[in-house]
Amino acid sequence: MLNEQIEEISYAIDEMKERNGERWTVKQMESQKKKLEEQLKSLSDESRKDDLITFEELGVDSIMVDEAHNFKNLAIFSKMNNVSGISSSGAKKSTDMQLKCQYLSEINDGRGIVFATGTPISNTMCEMYVMQLYLQKAALEEMGIYHFDSWAANFGEVTTALELTVEGSGFRFKSRFNKFTNLPELMNIFREVADVQTADMLDLDVPALRGGKPIIVESEPDWYVKQVMEDFVVRAERIRGGGVDPSVDNFLKITHEARLLGTDARLIDKDAPNHPDGKLNKVAENVWKEYEKGNADGHIGCQLIFSDIGTPGPDKDFTIYDYLKETLIQYGIPAEEIAFIHDAKTDAQRDALFKEMRTGKKKVLIGSTDKCGTGVNVQTHLVAMHHVDCPWKPSSIEQREGRGIRQGNENEEVAIYRYVTKGTFDAYNWVRREVA
Repeated sequence: MLNEQIEEISYAIDEMKERNGERWTVKQMESQKKKLEEQLKSLSDESRKDDLITFEELGVDSIMVDEAHNFKNLAIFSKMNNVSGISSSGAKKSTDMQLKCQYLSEINDGRGIVFATGTPISNTMCEMYVMQLYLQKAALEEMGIYHFDSWAANFGEVTTALELTVEGSGFRFKSRFNKFTNLPELMNIFREVADVQTADMLDLDVPALRGGKPIIVESEPDWYVKQVMEDFVVRAERIRGGGVDPSVDNFLKITHEARLLGTDARLIDKDAPNHPDGKLNKVAENVWKEYEKGNADGHIGCQLIFSDIGTPGPDKDFTIYDYLKETLIQYGIPAEEIAFIHDAKTDAQRDALFKEMRTGKKKVLIGSTDKCGTGVNVQTHLVAMHHVDCPWKPSSIEQREGRGIRQGNENEEVAIYRYVTKGTFDAYNWVRREVA
């Protein structure tokens, strides 16, 4: 398999050189090729002796993978450069999974692998190719598809459109690999190995979405946020002009800070003003209203608050979690009814916390997508969910909201709040995910 990867990346390098691709991209690919060759040499070194049992020696002839979307970060080698949606970097666990799947597929004539996931595609079109590479590599090769670029030529298309710049000062043309072509044919191939079940097909007994759609809560940026955004524009122009060392400032840094700014300026500067009509204060206000509504109606009303940024930590000057908890206590929610998912360090502690949510002993749980998005069964009395931030992946939004809109929730409807600061990267993020 390593030989095949070396062959694939060599093909991509040759294509890039013929098309006079960017030297940085070619250099990056050559570095990856060298690592693969060193890995192959290490594995084939006859002098290497140890007592380790190999995967083949274990006698495994089948594998079942739950939450298979966790293995979609596989390196893609392509001649396409300057195109978003194609990543040449991958995770080791995904490469390891590919090795196992290819081995099992070969000894079982294409069988022996079962994947289960609610989000086979969560972020980019490339993930469909990765899934097919895991599950039906031989079928792709029978059609003459040996590389990603062949797959992309048959089933995908690069589109170019105007997009808001990172610093929010205007628009620039951006190319993305984000449009399927020959989709019916692609789905026919994929359904040879996929049993697709949608929520409508399953007709599950789940609560309705209150109002039929998410509640969008907008905040206007205050003077401080506008001032920082103007600073982003100056920094971006300096970066584009090559007037700053990339190790000192770069677009990734601006993107990170812009994301923080759209949630609360104090995440960048602890001394920034507390905007009375800012996002966090509106989150706290709505959580309190839902809490009061539950009390007035005489039923248990539990809520989930999601935020992947501003998480609790000992050396942080300002965190979203602590601020929300303090503000909710000031409104009148008892401190013992508010919990952070991060405080549950062990499986036993998590189980105990979830039980307290299901019984109503805890009314508000604040957590991140990773810790609170999957494997969290607290839906029994859940009446509302709040998105403090917009996660990077559309699938993360589904995972979050799936905590409440699921079987076992005793309420007839659930409210979903999505909070956005207008005119910031925060707003751009929601628009990009086509959910705001």
